[in-house]
Amino acid sequence: MELVYLQTFCEVARRRSITRAAEELGYAQSSVTIQIQKLEKEYGAPLLERFGRQMRLTPPGEKLYELAVQMLELYEQSKETVAGYAGGTLVIGAIDSLAAYFLPPYLQKLRQLFPELTIQLQPDRESHIISKVKDGEYDIGLLLDAKPADASLECRPLREEPLVLAAPAGHPLADRSRIELQDLSGMELIMSEESCVYRGMFEKVLREGGIAFNALFELGNPEAVKQCVVNGLGLALLPRMVVAEDMKQGRLAALPFIHPEIRFDLQYLIHPRKWMSQPLQAFIALLREGEDHK
Repeated sequence: MELVYLQTFCEVARRRSITRAAEELGYAQSSVTIQIQKLEKEYGAPLLERFGRQMRLTPPGEKLYELAVQMLELYEQSKETVAGYAGGTLVIGAIDSLAAYFLPPYLQKLRQLFPELTIQLQPDRESHIISKVKDGEYDIGLLLDAKPADASLECRPLREEPLVLAAPAGHPLADRSRIELQDLSGMELIMSEESCVYRGMFEKVLREGGIAFNALFELGNPEAVKQCVVNGLGLALLPRMVVAEDMKQGRLAALPFIHPEIRFDLQYLIHPRKWMSQPLQAFIALLREGEDHK
């Protein structure tokens, strides 16, 4: 049995689709189907079943998926150990703001260190990142949270990430030396998607303070939220990294608003039994080194 069959099976399991797996792997759909059939014949059990428009794992398929992830990781480990191989693939899950505004320079340095390495950066929601790190689909996850994101994972803080209450240039509140919670009463706010951690923090503080506000938009992308603020549609709470350049260029103003319950850390998470490949170790070292120099 070839390892490529297990790789194909894992891709179908993750994407819940033979079509999407074939596109990702660069195979014909018929080739993917044949590989799955050969695996089912080898193990003597159905591994996948159709559920509506998606594929899902059967109970034997779920068990094989758990083992296949371990076998493929062990194979990569053997190549690195025996031949000093540092290629392969590093899959990084990160929330949108980190994927767009924080990670690119680190990925460039990692590419220079490991030219043969394939780097997959997957922007995702926090809950999905945690789940996929647990399942082994992501080698490492990066997110922003006020506490360790999950007790079953190794969650390591890199730094506290400042949050900024951003306003369009020339906003009346921008001239204040200090903004109190009650000053936000009746303000029009641009909100991130509901699953966003800092949105939850902000809404909790507003509600507990009895502050009435108008949530005009709910947007999943921090860049979209920022552009709405730039164009005068309202205020928004965003990580400083998202708005730093616009503040420097004078397109946005950071209102002097601070609240002790609105803070979080930039953190990375890995599975406690994750094999630490050379590229993964180097990536974590780059992250830590970058923060130490700031």
